[in-house]
Amino acid sequence: MIESKSLDFDAIVVGSGISGGWAAKELTEKGLKVLVLERGKDLQHGSGYYGEHAPSWKLPHQGKIPRQLYDEEYPMAKRVFHSFSEANRAFWMNEKDNPYVVDEKNPFMWIRSDIVGGRSILWGRQTYRWSEQDFKANELDGHGIPWPVDYKEIAPWYSHVEKFIGVNGRAEGLPQLPDGEFQKPMGWFALEKTIEQRLQKKAPDVTLTSARTAILTEDLPGRSACHYCGPCPRGCSTGSYFSSQASTLPAARATGNLTLKANSLVERLEYDPGSERISRVHVIDTQSGERSSYSARIFFLCASTIASTQLLMNSASETFPAGLANSSGVLGHYMMDHTLGFSGMGVFLDNMDSYYHGNRPTGLYIPRFRNLNGQDEDADFIRGYGFQTMTLRTDWQTGFNKKGFGTKLKQSLRKPGPWIFTLSGFTECLPQQSNRMYLSRNKVDQYGVPQVAFEFEWSDNERAMRRDAMVHAERILKAAGAALVMPGNAEMSLPGEGIHEMGTARMGDDPGQAVLNRWNQAHDVPNLFVTDGSFMTSASCVNPSLTYMAFTARACDYAVKQLAAGAI
Repeated sequence: MIESKSLDFDAIVVGSGISGGWAAKELTEKGLKVLVLERGKDLQHGSGYYGEHAPSWKLPHQGKIPRQLYDEEYPMAKRVFHSFSEANRAFWMNEKDNPYVVDEKNPFMWIRSDIVGGRSILWGRQTYRWSEQDFKANELDGHGIPWPVDYKEIAPWYSHVEKFIGVNGRAEGLPQLPDGEFQKPMGWFALEKTIEQRLQKKAPDVTLTSARTAILTEDLPGRSACHYCGPCPRGCSTGSYFSSQASTLPAARATGNLTLKANSLVERLEYDPGSERISRVHVIDTQSGERSSYSARIFFLCASTIASTQLLMNSASETFPAGLANSSGVLGHYMMDHTLGFSGMGVFLDNMDSYYHGNRPTGLYIPRFRNLNGQDEDADFIRGYGFQTMTLRTDWQTGFNKKGFGTKLKQSLRKPGPWIFTLSGFTECLPQQSNRMYLSRNKVDQYGVPQVAFEFEWSDNERAMRRDAMVHAERILKAAGAALVMPGNAEMSLPGEGIHEMGTARMGDDPGQAVLNRWNQAHDVPNLFVTDGSFMTSASCVNPSLTYMAFTARACDYAVKQLAAGAI
């Protein structure tokens, strides 16, 4: 136990989502008294998921889309059509009440939650390790700065996280997609097995595997294996998918060392130039408007890439006029996201005598297969991409407007149609100094905090990858035996639409080029750690949440050891 009699807490964590929940768990289990400050509303795990299994007539607007309300209050969130609905609208940030500056000609899509647990309640749960190639990419091709850690160093922390959260998947032995600590994979549909066999023969450079997903197929303490009920974005009362509400926050509470305050907007961090440390956080109660402050020995920012960087920028002082811990001048820059989009779809007439059972909450995955051993001769881009897939059978909804009448029409609508197999490419974004977020000089929110603004454009490299993904999606679908291939498009997704915003407070060995050191610790402020997507130095092409969690756990271990040694 670390004694801090004169301080309010040993540690303060800002944010309760993917990384904030992990910081709370790790720090409390190591004996620290921890305060978690969450801007969003309080939400009780299970009972708070009001739309989880609610029929449409029990939902606001009978579950129908109130278009004017969405246009006015959720213009960006409504684009997340697979997750945002009347069944969980209360979980999302009202953008009218909490605005940011949107450039209408070149908008950035900033998606925020408004609940305890953050976006861990709403995320897609795709969970992949980075490879050694990912960690070495910047160093090898000269884009961005080198990562100060490698795969070997972070691999034990990946294992630490995977064992706790529960990840189902299938080991493949691929260097570009390292295997992890897997529960048994979810079952495949008959057509998917057929496609796998054909690809092994006709496209051997491509691997079709189970999407590695933070959804249980085997029970863990306090959590049940998934029963394929379907409405994942509405919340999961059985805790079958990982969220901080179901997993890390309960673990932190069990220690007796956790204090969590909802509706708590952290306005700024107070820097003490005498001790060269942060001394306090200043907080606004979003319901009452009351202001308060709390002290601690160490501070972890886990509010999400943009929110944490906004806080650092708003904590400018005489010592750090360009933002707290920003002697390097790179704070806010080198912002990244993944591009995503429809790359191709195939219609299949195979396995028509089979169907699927329940609502499997994930698809399959095709890991990166381009530029693995240097630059492919036909590639006009560097780095690579992977495909996330979706498989379904068409049903009556596909042809409900078809011509016909009476018994024959009804019988035709009862019969399932052909199989559909789609490929969606997730492509890597290069770190660029010009892609940035900053604070508006003349616009503030309802609490007086300067609004966030963005300057972000996709590079020629990202555009080339999207074109290549479309070409290879068609090749893969033909090799898989599709009866009809419907080509995708190379249209770029809106920046931010991947909801994988990264960078803005990057990690690096050189204090002149990076905000954070190899331990997620600010070069300029020893008792400050940032472990959400802000620290990312490059983006890879895989979903990043597992990497956030692994680095968070690692940073907590380091911080506690530094406290015990008297170094902080």
